[in-house]
Parts: sequence; structure tokens; C-alpha cells
Amino acid sequence: MIPAQATRPAKDVRVVVVGAGFSGIGAAIRLREAGFRDVVILEKASQLGGTWRENTYPGCACDVPSTLYSYSFTPDTAWSRVFAGQPEIHAYLRTTAERYGLGDALRCGVHVRGARWDAAAGRWLLETSDGPYSAAVLVLATGPWHVPRHLDVPGIEDFTGPVLHTAQWDHGVDLTGRRVAVVGSGASAVQVVPAIAGRAATVHLFQRTAQWVLPKPDLPVPAVFNRLLNRLPGARATLRAGQYALQEGFGYAFRHPPIARLIESGARAHLRLAVRDQSLRQSLTPDYRLGCKRLLTSSTFYRALAEPHVRLHPTAETAVRGDEIVGADGTVTKADVLITATGFRIGELPLARSLYGTGGRTLHETWDGEPQAHLGTTVSGFPNLFLLLGPNLLGGSTSAITVLEAQLTYLTAALAHLDQNGHRVLEVRPAAQAAHNTAVQEALQTTVYNSGGCTSYYFSPSGRNTFAWPWSTGRLTRQLSRFDTDSYICHTPADPTPVLAPTAPRHDDHPAPAKGERA
Repeated sequence: MIPAQATRPAKDVRVVVVGAGFSGIGAAIRLREAGFRDVVILEKASQLGGTWRENTYPGCACDVPSTLYSYSFTPDTAWSRVFAGQPEIHAYLRTTAERYGLGDALRCGVHVRGARWDAAAGRWLLETSDGPYSAAVLVLATGPWHVPRHLDVPGIEDFTGPVLHTAQWDHGVDLTGRRVAVVGSGASAVQVVPAIAGRAATVHLFQRTAQWVLPKPDLPVPAVFNRLLNRLPGARATLRAGQYALQEGFGYAFRHPPIARLIESGARAHLRLAVRDQSLRQSLTPDYRLGCKRLLTSSTFYRALAEPHVRLHPTAETAVRGDEIVGADGTVTKADVLITATGFRIGELPLARSLYGTGGRTLHETWDGEPQAHLGTTVSGFPNLFLLLGPNLLGGSTSAITVLEAQLTYLTAALAHLDQNGHRVLEVRPAAQAAHNTAVQEALQTTVYNSGGCTSYYFSPSGRNTFAWPWSTGRLTRQLSRFDTDSYICHTPADPTPVLAPTAPRHDDHPAPAKGERA
């Protein structure tokens, strides 16, 4: 429990952003541009980068085109590939932070232990490894790809060799000439298997569920092409728009399952061309609709599995005995190194168990295993709290950066509304949050996410889809383009009772406020 009184004076800040990945860096930039200068980013690691700092496994890269997987307000003009690799994306984030002068706002090596809403003060009180902080607004930019999901089978702790999770890679482990077992068949496995197959003596991939994999046109981008894009007015924006339209085409298919079957035919053709062995091909063919799980792309994964020293085990793993991996089908495989490509605990938001709202309940207790928020951004009972890339905002085709930027527009508009109306506290109405989430769940029923016949990390243990957005990205952007004041209660701590915020005109109906520092 966070104590009501800090043991030493708190550092008072207008906005505290927790996390310095794409979300946190983007939030600080957009807040400052909107005139909110008193912003601090607290990052537990020794440097910024988020998931692109943590995931350094061989082959780690983005599965969204580089031009689309970057801030629209700071496009990189020199991506070396159509789909950038981890080192290049991490470098882009560092360069962007330097370009916008975030050095004075970034506090690395600061672990946020918890936070409590102080209703009397109208502020969040944070306990951190750097002492107490007090913030008028708290922005959680910790992201869904944060808490690694570790392999939990009997005997795993007694494996005789190194055990590497893809999100916690040990580059001191040499895989050359060694027997390597990989557990998992999702996005990281599809990337790491081809990257290590060339130097390992053998690679054994344990696949619980087959995945749909489309070819990935990951081509190098010549420097002359980048120069051409920079010289032609609107060329880079046109390329970004084209890539966005392609991604939205997949999204449309996922919302209309019969159309998804057309894409399945392309995935089947890709599999047929890469894998000649009929038995192997059958093991790699999913029994659910494409898009039900996260869509994967690779032009090297199937080819790697067809290599003579790489073997697919279409079974779950049930135990580890010394240097042996035991499959659910009874097979036993010896390995020198075990790689767990088991992904993340998507529904477990960091700090949820130590974030206390108005009723003294934690966010974890409030959600009770089913994360939900209004527009994936604000939560009833947690005033002045904003979640970035929160529940039911993403999908199988959307660039997370597009969603993030829409949320940042909403965030800055919300804070501007508080200032313009002389209020200090903002909280979403329970009815508004409930109505939004009811509509989301109803719309999801007809999408491939819910009707595709699979289980995925999109779902909570109770079976509720808490991850996917059921409509187009365009609709999401439109809904977040204006702050829906009638969905909120705004007041100041001195007010005897909260008052409903008046409905504000649309932003395009009046001039934007002049940039300048805000209190």
C-alpha cells in the first residue's frame, strides 16, 4: 500500500510519464509541443527504448513497414530496410529523443513502485526508487509487450544448459555447433529460428499451435531511394499513406471473416512453395481462420524448417529432464540450449497491483482479470490517469504508432480542457466507460478475432476479448480526435461536489490555443 504521507518532500510535477519506449517518448514530445512543459519520464532501465531495448534476440525486427512504424511528426529519412531491425528502431528512438531535447525530462534507472490518488490534493502520489513524486497527471506508457511469459513446466529449473527467453537474451551464449530447442511458434519464434539455423548443429522447434504466415517483402532500401523520397514533395507521405491503406485492407478482412479466407489462400500458397514435404506442410497448416491470432510474416521461416538439421515438433512440451525436452506426444529431444519464445503476459499491466484509485482499490482489483477502459485510455475511479496502448485498442493489422498518436491527441486535448475550464481533476463517467465497452464487445462478436476458432492472448481467462479494436483505425482516430467532454466529470479538489464538464465545440470549430507554457 502506498503511504498517505511521503516520508520526505515529493518532487512536484504536472505530468509524470511512466516508461520511455515509443509511447513514453511520443507522449513527452506531444505534451511539450502542446505547451505542457512540466513533464518527467520515469524509466526503470538504464536507457530508453522499451520493447526495442529489451528484445535483442537474433532476427528481431518489426513486422510493420518501417515508414509506418515511426512517428508521423518525425519520419526517419534513412531506413535501411522495408522492415527495420531492432538495432535500427532503437537507434531511431534515441535519435528522436535527442532531437526533441528530452534529456532534461528523462529519468533513467527510476523504478516506480506504486501510486495512490490523493483526492484532497487532486494529485497522484508516487513512490519510486528516486523518492516520492507528486503528479497532477499520470500517464502509463508501459505497453502491453512488457512482462515476459516464462515457460512453466516441471524440471525447467534443472535444465543442464542455458535457458534464454527471447525478451531476455544473453549474447554471451554461443549457439555455434550446439543442439538448440525452441519452444513457441509466435512472432519471436518465426524470427529467431531462421536467424540461428545457420550456426546451430540442430534446431528443434516445439509448436503447440500452427500459425498463419504470409511472405514478408523485407528488402533493403537503397540510399538513392531515400534521397529521392526526400527530394520529391509529398513522396514520403504518399508512401506512408499507401502502406497504411494496405494494413487497413487486412483489418477489413479481419472484420469480415469470409474475406479473410481469400488471404488464407495466399498463405497456403506460400507454405506450399516453401515446404515440399507433405507431412511437414500438414503440421504447419492452422485449423482456424487467418487473423484469429496475430498475423505473422516471414519469407525465411518455412525455408528454415525445411532444412535437414531443423525439425518441427508439432506438440506442446510437458517436462524437462536434465538435457531432455519431453513432448506431449511422448517424444524426447536432447538439447544444449533452450530458447523460450513464449511472448508476454499481455493483459498484465505493470503497476496495476500497486496503483490505488479513488476507492482505495487497485487497478488490478478493479479490473478483476478483465482490463477495460474508455476508448482504451481512461478508467473510471482513476482520475487524471491515462493509459497508452490500453485495452481494446490494437488489432492484427494496425500499426501501434498510429493508435498511439491518436491517443496523444486525445491526451493533450483533455489537459487543455482542464486548463480552459479552470478544473484540476478529470474522471470518466462509469456509464460512458460501460457503454463504450459494451459496444466494443458486441462488435467483436462478428470479427475473426472472436469467431475464428482459436484461442489467443487477445482473451482474458474469462473469455473476454480485452485486446482487439473491432472497427477501422480510421474510426479510432476520429473518436480520439476530440475530447468527448460529456463522458467526463471535471472539478477541482475545493469543489464540494463534482460537476459535469460542459460539452466543448469540436477542435475544428475554433482556433487552437496558442502554444505556451501552462501551469
